[in-house]
Amino acid sequence: MVDYSKMRRSDREVTSLSDILDILRRTQTIRLGLNGNPYPYVVPISFGFEAPSDGGTSGVAIYIHGASEGLKHNLIANDNHVCVEADITHRITVRGEGDDKSITTEYESVIGYGTAETVTGAEAEKGLALLLEHSGHPDIAYEKTILEKIIVYKITLTDIKGKRNIL
Repeated sequence: MVDYSKMRRSDREVTSLSDILDILRRTQTIRLGLNGNPYPYVVPISFGFEAPSDGGTSGVAIYIHGASEGLKHNLIANDNHVCVEADITHRITVRGEGDDKSITTEYESVIGYGTAETVTGAEAEKGLALLLEHSGHPDIAYEKTILEKIIVYKITLTDIKGKRNIL
């Protein structure tokens, strides 16, 4: 079993839930990692989210949607364990001179692991509202019948970490 809790550069780890959620707020797209066979499948996707009610880092809920058929849908149906990744690249920085010159990326990122489940009814409507709000379009109205044509997934993260390199 892989230990996902270890971070090589712990000096860059973001441990505060409010800071992790702030990174998510400023990120427009997450990458959803799914278990495929023989390769992993990663897809960029829009999302909405909410913090856990108990204030802990376990239980952050990510909402996504998609068609009721296709590779993403099939892979989640086969194995609902997922990984989500979000990042913001601020800039590439060159430090030093001559032989001491180094290049680094200033960034903030979040990675989380959890399970995806299909939600319906009021929970699906809440998920779409959070997605529209996060996308900057909270006032877009949609016909409720659209919920018959799409699937809304709730990804409950059991582990979430943040990382940043800001000089």
